Amino acid sequence: MKIIEEDQVRKLLTPEKCMEVMRKTFIDLELGKCTMPQRMICRMPNTAAFGFMPAYIGDFFGAKVITAYEPNMGTGYPSHIGYVMLFESRHCTVCGMIEAGSITEIRTGCVSAIATDLLAEKNAHTMAVIGAGAQARSHLAAIRLVREITEVMVYDKNPEASMHYAEEMKCKYSIPVKVCESVEQAVADADIICTVCPAKEAYLTRNMVKKGVHINAVGTFSPTTREVASDLIGASRLYSDDTSCCRKESGEYLIPLKEGIIKEDHIVGSIGELLLGKVPGRKKKDDITVFDALGLAVEDVASAEIVYLDSEKEKDNESLR
Repeated sequence: MKIIEEDQVRKLLTPEKCMEVMRKTFIDLELGKCTMPQRMICRMPNTAAFGFMPAYIGDFFGAKVITAYEPNMGTGYPSHIGYVMLFESRHCTVCGMIEAGSITEIRTGCVSAIATDLLAEKNAHTMAVIGAGAQARSHLAAIRLVREITEVMVYDKNPEASMHYAEEMKCKYSIPVKVCESVEQAVADADIICTVCPAKEAYLTRNMVKKGVHINAVGTFSPTTREVASDLIGASRLYSDDTSCCRKESGEYLIPLKEGIIKEDHIVGSIGELLLGKVPGRKKKDDITVFDALGLAVEDVASAEIVYLDSEKEKDNESLR
């Protein structure tokens, strides 16, 4: 069994490679080639969310076992800690344990980039990120590959985190980054908005955003939490990473449904359906599109698979030298 830690994951799982893998994974999921039981998330007495996310993707299967612990944000500890345990399907032996925080960070940004490519206006150039942590970094790393981003606006409740993000991203990508004092200021002129903080209450409303905006709602993943308010969901074309999961677990969908603001059929479709042309994307320039991402086990296992296989190739190449 191989243990692959964060540094090697980041070396092997580039955004370009990960997006290619995620596109195939969403198509395979939609075609029924993957099996994904509902994940189990337990709340620990210390408020940590402890998750077990299993999936079978063909030659491999496995599960991400991870903690999500909000108090770690802004400290020296990551907010998501765990591993993806990977098995091969032929004999069901354990292949490896791959560090999950880096996989989660990279694949989430890449999935949002795929959604952005499918749903955002082709001339979308300005991007707002709400939250200045790891996901804010991974989203810019990936989305800049599908749209020419000319300006980024960032807001975080910790101004120091916003400053660090702005300095790092400007240095890394040579893109201007504006530190904003409020969510309203950050999103007012944005063509693309990424909400990437674990909010408990909705903070993004219809009157804050302009017509034609695309929103990646990423930071929450439970039936009782959300980032996007009901009036904005009601005014949008809503898409999911997996519609059946969204109908069970997404506060973005379940809360306005309970309030009577949307109907059960408000979700237009999934990313897999978009990729296969089964559902339409943006119909007109003024459409507001929302991609509601819960994060799927198939994404983690598929990412772990490619990291494991590429590490094996790397080992073979070294043995030939």
